[in-house]
Amino acid sequence: MNQKNGKPVESGKESPFSSKIDYEELKKLIALLEEKNLSQFELEVEGFKIKLSRNVPSSANLVSSVIPAINPLSAANAPVTNGEIVSPTPTPVEDKSLHYITSPMVGTFYRAPSPTSPPFVDIGDTVKKGQTLCIIEAMKLMNEIESDVNGIITDILVENGKPVEYGQKLFAVKVSG
Repeated sequence: MNQKNGKPVESGKESPFSSKIDYEELKKLIALLEEKNLSQFELEVEGFKIKLSRNVPSSANLVSSVIPAINPLSAANAPVTNGEIVSPTPTPVEDKSLHYITSPMVGTFYRAPSPTSPPFVDIGDTVKKGQTLCIIEAMKLMNEIESDVNGIITDILVENGKPVEYGQKLFAVKVSG
């Protein structure tokens, strides 16, 4: 028996956070981030720690509290510098004929099914709705990301093996009939 706060604790009982979080629970946390319009979420309980962050659209960057950047990836996009609000930069005009395939989760982006395999798609490739474009690894699960339109890949916006955030643009597709 272990002791916690002077009281005996049975070692056979597990904390609800002592096992690994499953994919459905992760999806619920990500949905909560979006629903509550949070840019970061961190939870640490009895040795279990999870940290989620996402990019927030620039219109939400009007006022932000001064919080030290924890995630070095999101620090580059931080709207606040030394307590001063940075004025938003004008958004470039986007081509209306382009459709962006975005990441449905936080994870690591892979262009091919294995390091020795050719990529699923390249710039200039014609894709069909439902065709696999890449894999995002999240919590040791490989998730195939499929095209939701027919068209031609005009740009690949993420480098192979790099982390991606929820909602981040992955591919630009010129939609075809």
